[in-house]
Amino acid sequence: MAEFNEVYARAGYYDIAFSRDISREVDFIFAEYARLNGRPLRSLLEIACGPGYHARAFAKQNVETFGLDLRPEMIDFARDKAKDDGVDVHWIAADMRGFKLPHAVDAIITMYDSLDCLSDNDDIVDHFKTVAANLTPQGIYLFELTHPRDCSMHGYGNHVYSGEKNGTKVEIKWAVNNPRHDAFTQVAEVETTLRVIEHGKETLYRDRARERYLSPQELVALTKLAGGLRVVDCYGDFIPGLRMDNSPASRRMIFVLQKLS
Repeated sequence: MAEFNEVYARAGYYDIAFSRDISREVDFIFAEYARLNGRPLRSLLEIACGPGYHARAFAKQNVETFGLDLRPEMIDFARDKAKDDGVDVHWIAADMRGFKLPHAVDAIITMYDSLDCLSDNDDIVDHFKTVAANLTPQGIYLFELTHPRDCSMHGYGNHVYSGEKNGTKVEIKWAVNNPRHDAFTQVAEVETTLRVIEHGKETLYRDRARERYLSPQELVALTKLAGGLRVVDCYGDFIPGLRMDNSPASRRMIFVLQKLS
């Protein structure tokens, strides 16, 4: 699995670069669950939660919420942020494969390309099986990836994230080595830089990890292979009814799966 230790272990800097308004995403997930189940969402797990943006947002809406991340530093940071928000979230430092919650939840989400750290088919199938085992009947799994137009086997693309907080400036550049996916494994060796300017001092951290490119039809096939889940739809943004296509409005690749009866 990709880890990007230099980036993900520095949760505070990561938060400065990636913090954003996620209200539309939260509203979409609420609406999609209600549409498919005819009742309100009551419990949720955010996988690869990082600072726990979505977990904390759902907890504010009185949803029982879990946040899971491989990095203990991220979990510690998210726990502190939840305390600041005055919300209760169950935090778990664990792998996205083979985990087991205390009880099943109505929805599981994996946001912002976190699924691409699963570099082979066995990992992905194991992950889908684990997700299905931790969902309530008819529960949903929503995961978000970059649109193939913006990151594909033919070109990784340029991705820069930045922010400033309390005088600290952070810039994260993804894929500074212009990576190419292996033609057979579809895995790329991706280099990333984390630049921090703090108290007048500039520090640069370099990192490298393996990432897997996944096409839409591969994800459909791997879902069927894993069993326990069905593909409901694939959306191009957090807008109800906007299915993924090649139009400018379709910016992301957002899969919604549902647990089979």
